[in-house]
Amino acid sequence: MISKVLIGVFIFSCPFLWSIRIKDITEVVGVRDNQLIGYGLVVGLSGTGDSSIDMTNTALANALERFNISISPSDISSKNVAAVMLTTDIDPFSKAGTRIDVTVSSLGDASTLQGGVLLQTPMLGADLKVYAVAQGAVAIGGFLEGNTGEGGASVRQNHPTVGIMPGGAIVEREIRMHLFENGRIGLSLTNKDYTTAVRTADAINRVYRGSSQAMDASLVDIIIPPSFKGQEINFLSVIGHIDVVPDVTARVIINERTGTIVATANVRISSVAVSHGSITVTISNKQTVSQPGAFAEGGTTQVVGNDAVDVKEVKGGFNLLQEYPNIEVLTNALNALGVTSREMMSILQALKDAGALQAELILN
Repeated sequence: MISKVLIGVFIFSCPFLWSIRIKDITEVVGVRDNQLIGYGLVVGLSGTGDSSIDMTNTALANALERFNISISPSDISSKNVAAVMLTTDIDPFSKAGTRIDVTVSSLGDASTLQGGVLLQTPMLGADLKVYAVAQGAVAIGGFLEGNTGEGGASVRQNHPTVGIMPGGAIVEREIRMHLFENGRIGLSLTNKDYTTAVRTADAINRVYRGSSQAMDASLVDIIIPPSFKGQEINFLSVIGHIDVVPDVTARVIINERTGTIVATANVRISSVAVSHGSITVTISNKQTVSQPGAFAEGGTTQVVGNDAVDVKEVKGGFNLLQEYPNIEVLTNALNALGVTSREMMSILQALKDAGALQAELILN
């Protein structure tokens, strides 16, 4: 995949075809992360926890009930406790006992979670089963200092009501992954493209003839060879190191907030004339005939398209460029005239509106 990052103005280099390992552009179908969520209490806060909120008081009363301490939620008045929601992703193949990171977010009106400790909290999957248990100190990477009362001044750094717990949860239940079904395995492309899918299947077939087939723009179906029966993971490792040249869709991405323009190498521009301020850009296409010389052996007469880009400015001019009208030729011409990134964005958007920019235009 070849792309150019253009910050402020376009910067281009000569295009090269890069071979990429299949493992770097695909994912195994059935291998995925799973989301976990939990509700818990952070204690030990120095008066920065929730005010008298029913859900916090009820949760604290229920937590104390586990230690044979019976207390009515209405009798609880503590600002050292905060109700929080826990979120995390459990990686595929995570075994029982593996530790995973957890994000802790305040659910009530606590001003900061600084210095707090999370009480033991079960983390549930979408099926409401417990897959991990979290507990420990919360790191927020920020602070809230000063008189935070009504009308008071305070100093705040980062976001003190959201924290993290590196390795704060322990996996209790493994999530089974189904990689191989009926002697087959599927590879899903991270960037969906019909050409890349076909090239991936062809690359595998060159090593294991007749084993692979592209099913659509994102899926490659593979029959596991008999020689790898019982060693399917070894087969995945082998095909993961096979090289393939991925294709990329013609695409231009514009971020007006940062002045960043990103374009892939195969963006083309049809014949068009553009006038922007004192700049006039003309892109034309001429058909010429190419035929073999008088004493040439063989050969046929061919019609060849010669495209030209002409850029003119009120003061001075710009020479005719005998190149194919791609985005590199156009932007290099505009760069030479000192066109700003915002002006270049306007020109590219106008080219797309006119149907002359033969690429997907994405505005961020």
